[in-house]
Amino acid sequence: MASHIESKEIKALTVLPYAELRAKLKSGDILFASGDYLVSKAIQKTTNSPWSHVGIVFRLDSIDRILLLESVEDMGVRFVPLSKYMKDYENGTPYKGRIVLGRCEDTNAETVARLSAFGIDELTQPYDKGAVASILARVTLGIGKKERDREYICSELVYECYSRAGKAFAYNPKGFISPEDIWTDAKLSLVGRIL
Repeated sequence: MASHIESKEIKALTVLPYAELRAKLKSGDILFASGDYLVSKAIQKTTNSPWSHVGIVFRLDSIDRILLLESVEDMGVRFVPLSKYMKDYENGTPYKGRIVLGRCEDTNAETVARLSAFGIDELTQPYDKGAVASILARVTLGIGKKERDREYICSELVYECYSRAGKAFAYNPKGFISPEDIWTDAKLSLVGRIL
């Protein structure tokens, strides 16, 4: 997208019917979430961004499913149907917040194969829970992650998948990667808002 976006600008984007946007989604598209949850608000405030979560879309036409590869606090790396965000994110209610999708330029079959191979290999790897304080330190104090490991916050997972596919996003100069850093990468374009 190449530029920061404010919450009010996200809210001003037209919300497309899920069925309409679903038909346009491609494997490798990136979901950006701007949540209204307490943890989401803390992430947004810490990163000075409206984004609190990010994941990668995979289209499986053979079984008519759109899946999201993501790393979440309570489960680590997982695949979840994208429709879960729309219908039953939590106790039968949709995700509380806004969902926008972007597309990385020049994503082709080889890119998707590399994204999915790495992502599948990382399924069930833990969320970086033990380092929540260090994540906040990385963001607020600019202390970089000392070493790469197999525990991921959402944006680290997206970064690693795309890096393995030869399309790495730029790390924040403070030594971390956040949903905002991925959003502002010039390789991305807007697909649309679904929630």
